[in-house]
Amino acid sequence: MKVLVVGGGGREHALCWALSASSLLTRLYCAPGNAGIAEVADCVPIGAEDIPALVAFARAESVELVVAGPEAPLTAGLADACAAAGLRCFGPMAAAARLEGSKAFMKEVAEAAGVPTARWARFDDPAAARAHVRAQGAPVVVKADGLAAGKGVVVAATVAEAEAAITEIMEARLHGAAGATVVVEECLEGPEISFFALCDGEVALPLAAAQDHKRVGEGDTGPNTGGMGAYSPPPVFTDALRDEVMARIIRPVLAEMARRGTPFRGVLFAGLMLTAEGPKLLEFNVRFGDPECQALMVRLRSDLLAAMLAACDGELAQFDLRWSAEHSVVVVMAARGYPGSYDKGSVIRGLDRAAAMPGVQVFHAGTGRREDGAVVAQGGRVLGITATGGTLRAARDAAYAAVDLIDWPEGFCRRDIGWRAL
Repeated sequence: MKVLVVGGGGREHALCWALSASSLLTRLYCAPGNAGIAEVADCVPIGAEDIPALVAFARAESVELVVAGPEAPLTAGLADACAAAGLRCFGPMAAAARLEGSKAFMKEVAEAAGVPTARWARFDDPAAARAHVRAQGAPVVVKADGLAAGKGVVVAATVAEAEAAITEIMEARLHGAAGATVVVEECLEGPEISFFALCDGEVALPLAAAQDHKRVGEGDTGPNTGGMGAYSPPPVFTDALRDEVMARIIRPVLAEMARRGTPFRGVLFAGLMLTAEGPKLLEFNVRFGDPECQALMVRLRSDLLAAMLAACDGELAQFDLRWSAEHSVVVVMAARGYPGSYDKGSVIRGLDRAAAMPGVQVFHAGTGRREDGAVVAQGGRVLGITATGGTLRAARDAAYAAVDLIDWPEGFCRRDIGWRAL
């Protein structure tokens, strides 16, 4: 089969790496890809949101499966355009992708399905939102309703912080049109878990769980980022909790989406809080997480392409997935200044040394290659150094040993990935 992966980050490198091992694969494309992806796939210079060009390329090259990496193409209708052109797409139609595209829609679906989640209210008027916050008190969570690249959530410790967040999101439009509406939520307490399930519209199979590290600084301090590292599996997320999440959150939502005539196919990513009252839903994403995907793919023992085809074709009832018992850790190396302003173009050396370590995979995110062959930084999050080991500590030690072999003075990483478990 010919497969086209859409996107150019660390998640897409991990997906391409896993897909490249499939016995079903004949040729792998990635649009637009990056310097690392170019080692396992043919990179195509088409933007991830240029849906007409992606569909035209897939048709011209007789691609049999399009795999959506990021959320934006899905909410914009990539799967719909593929279906209209007679192409399979791993990922939901736009109507189902609203589970990520609109926080308010997600909360409405969760309520209709009887899913445990935080108390919430939606507002189109900033004055009404501020009045609600003053009445409720703090701590409270303020979320931009639309897509904000993982940065549209403010956990406000005080009423003043919450009011400032409402002003920034709704009036200053920090996240553009995504902030026209906000959702204000009760602040839940407990460990936060990323859980993934494979869905074919009717049947859901559990994939695996991971724990992300959103804040830029060690000890979870500083501003939110797209994710500075992750590990899998989180020891706190037991098999019993997995079964409870499938029964109380994933399957009821899948049934509710089918009832609405918008069945969900693809990977459903539930952001969970493990509260004293049990697991509660924080948010849904309609694609793999980044960097959680990197931690998951190195543990997956089943054929990823076969699993994706089963989801597309409604055949998950006859499918199962095998996972390695090993632990995995991904450490994100970012450009100094991230998540604020940062420079591009610095040279990264030592990648081959790091990748040669046993159990280590170096996944590229914001990288490019110069004409002289040098790998250079082209984004904020640049590399995902991923390692496996018999224990979480062994995996973490291997990941940081590989990080230390990389010569990139303009980069930095957190040194405490996995700290909550260790």
